[in-house]
Amino acid sequence: MERPFDNWASHQNWGLRNITFKHPWVFYIDADERLTPEAAAELQAIASDPSPTCVAYRIRRRDFFQGRQLKHVQTSPLYIRFFRPEFVHYERLVNPITVVDGPVGDLQHPLDHYPFSKGLSHWIARHNSYSSFEAQQILQNRASQEPFSLRAAFLERDFNRRRFHQKELFYRLPARPLIKFVLLYVLKRGFLDGRRGFEISLVLAVSTAFKHLYRVEAQRDASHVAARR
Repeated sequence: MERPFDNWASHQNWGLRNITFKHPWVFYIDADERLTPEAAAELQAIASDPSPTCVAYRIRRRDFFQGRQLKHVQTSPLYIRFFRPEFVHYERLVNPITVVDGPVGDLQHPLDHYPFSKGLSHWIARHNSYSSFEAQQILQNRASQEPFSLRAAFLERDFNRRRFHQKELFYRLPARPLIKFVLLYVLKRGFLDGRRGFEISLVLAVSTAFKHLYRVEAQRDASHVAARR
């Protein structure tokens, strides 16, 4: 089955609803990720359980950069990757969040992530395309999503809804690239990862600057279109 790509969420939702899966449980993994043997055994045990308590599970992801694990520079270490597809859908144009209709559990063993396995230039090119989608997502959020809530950004119990409001809070802050760097390198103690912690914090801060520039450009283009109508 083939489907033209439009954005990540709709593409993944189409897959969940149209692919005939061989087994009732699905483990979602990216090409730059590797499942540890311990985690694989844990997934098999859950899939073999005739009456599991959850319909989806979060797994802790360990990021690696220049051959070493980054133990501190992570914006979000937990991801929902193991689930029953009938209880799941995705939202957001890029870096979609997983929305689960049912109880969610946590796996004990991790997933390893190698985002720079194809080199820094490949990562930059990929995230450059992500930035344009992210700019569209910001504009879409403000046009159609629930109103931003500062309270929800810190106190919402649902992880995905809390992250939505946290992202919107971040979008509204001035000097976001600098804030991103301080968040990763200082508040999340990226300095404890040594030179690699500084370098990855800097790279992610620059990526944040590109997202801002794309958003400004998208807003300007939208204003020009509206003015010509």
